[in-house]
Amino acid sequence: MGFHHVAITTRDLEATHRFYTEAMGFTLVKVNVTPSPEETGWARHVFYDTGNGEMFAVWDLHDPALAEFDPAIATGLGLPVWTNHIAFAAGSLDDLDRRREHWLGRGIDTVEIDHGWCRSIYTVDPNGVMVEWCTSTEEFTAADHAEALELLTAAQPRLGDPGTVTVHRAPATAG
Repeated sequence: MGFHHVAITTRDLEATHRFYTEAMGFTLVKVNVTPSPEETGWARHVFYDTGNGEMFAVWDLHDPALAEFDPAIATGLGLPVWTNHIAFAAGSLDDLDRRREHWLGRGIDTVEIDHGWCRSIYTVDPNGVMVEWCTSTEEFTAADHAEALELLTAAQPRLGDPGTVTVHRAPATAG
């Protein structure tokens, strides 16, 4: 079962819109503007088609009753940036490579990790949210399911290989 949309909040709609349309390649499809539930301001809910029928959405809040907030879904909570993140599906390794080159061509540094069973590229959006393009490189087996259950319930699970990490720096003239 897929999802309809995932939503985050932004403090800079212009930069966020530019990132998700230009760097991610998503298409703006809908914007709802409504009074805030507290009726002390208003909110804009912006929807982007991710290309597979599922959407990514952004809240742009304009309500003086709201306290200041950090929109980073991990570091805003005091967690490392890699914990709470959003992973979008790349269709193949070639697609992942194309997306990495697109980011680098836009001046966006990229971290690539070969996790063994999948390969991913990562960057951080204008809100401090880590975003990822990921493609699976293996089919799951019965042994994988059994190992997952064992690791889920182990009091002291054995550590796995963290994968091969490659940092790709964007050319200084990109963007």
